[in-house]
Amino acid sequence: MAETLHPAAVDHLPVFITAPGQTDVLFNVMIVFVLVLVFLVGIFYLRLHALPEHMAHGASKAQLQIIGVLALIALFTHNHLFWIAALILAMIEFPDFASPIRSMARSLARIARREDRADERAPLPSGETISEPPPAVPPPEAPRGEGPEWVPLEVAQGDDKIERRR
Repeated sequence: MAETLHPAAVDHLPVFITAPGQTDVLFNVMIVFVLVLVFLVGIFYLRLHALPEHMAHGASKAQLQIIGVLALIALFTHNHLFWIAALILAMIEFPDFASPIRSMARSLARIARREDRADERAPLPSGETISEPPPAVPPPEAPRGEGPEWVPLEVAQGDDKIERRR
């Protein structure tokens, strides 16, 4: 049976029109193209949502967690305000309040230990005193060197240190 064209069809059909019973190549190519495009758009969308977290990677742990939660809420609710807030928080560098407070706490602990030692050297109610040598502190009028003083160490077996700082 010879394939004949419909009487209303033109003689010059476009390339993308296939004959009856033949495989539609353009349709198959378009299916693959659309699937790849949807996959790439999904990857781009998820990478874009993770952008604030990547920007704040070197920030403090609390800031990184806040940004991660905001980005996750934005991802699931499709409310872009959360993502914008996460992006702005990622760009801002939070000040470090903990370090000065830790330093003050260490200093206060040192002061408290000194006062405890002073109480131990105080006279006892019976009139006796605890004989403890005072700490080796140079007198205030003693000249101080420009830099640290290095003194040689006695090298122990298997020790590679040859000097220590005083």
